[in-house]
Amino acid sequence: MNDHDVIDPSGPRTITQKRWATRRTPVWVFAAIILVVAATVAVSLVHKPSQAQRASDLRGYLGDVNAGITSCAGGLRDALTALDKVEAGDTGDSQNATGILTYNAQNCSPANNEPLQDFTNYQVAESLASFRLDTADDDVVTWAFDAQTAQLDMLAVLKATTPTGKARANATLTTALAKLNAERSAIDAIWGKAQRAVGNDSPFPNLSA
Repeated sequence: MNDHDVIDPSGPRTITQKRWATRRTPVWVFAAIILVVAATVAVSLVHKPSQAQRASDLRGYLGDVNAGITSCAGGLRDALTALDKVEAGDTGDSQNATGILTYNAQNCSPANNEPLQDFTNYQVAESLASFRLDTADDDVVTWAFDAQTAQLDMLAVLKATTPTGKARANATLTTALAKLNAERSAIDAIWGKAQRAVGNDSPFPNLSA
């Protein structure tokens, strides 16, 4: 050590580590969140539909479904009646039956049926949102397309010229009608559950085949 070296009498210094400052969420933020949640709950309670309101909405809904599908469904039943007459031996009515089947089959396509086309865009009332009615609506439209197919199968029965061809056409038609009735049962099950929940006994649209 030379004369120019200076020793710090206090000894070596230690470095003190400081923690990073943390930001605390202001109390007013928590208060604001609580107020928003409370307001949301209050609004939902205020707008919760009554049983009577839901029953009324379901009645209106079923009426809207009927307006959309009735011409197709009624046409299917008319087509079956016309086919049955010919199959029962009224061969003179064959040409008339063919016209009925052709027209009514087209009427089960949304492209040719304005009320049915409108129904494809139907929005279920919010008060009925928990009842899967949108699924039933999709199934109704599917039923319409399958009703069109069934009527084309009926035309095939009319046009069959041999016993074997007629038997084959009738077997295809039987399968198509069974499919329609299975779809109707599934749709009715959804509607029935909604009816029981809201205490409404409005008649269902007639999708029987």
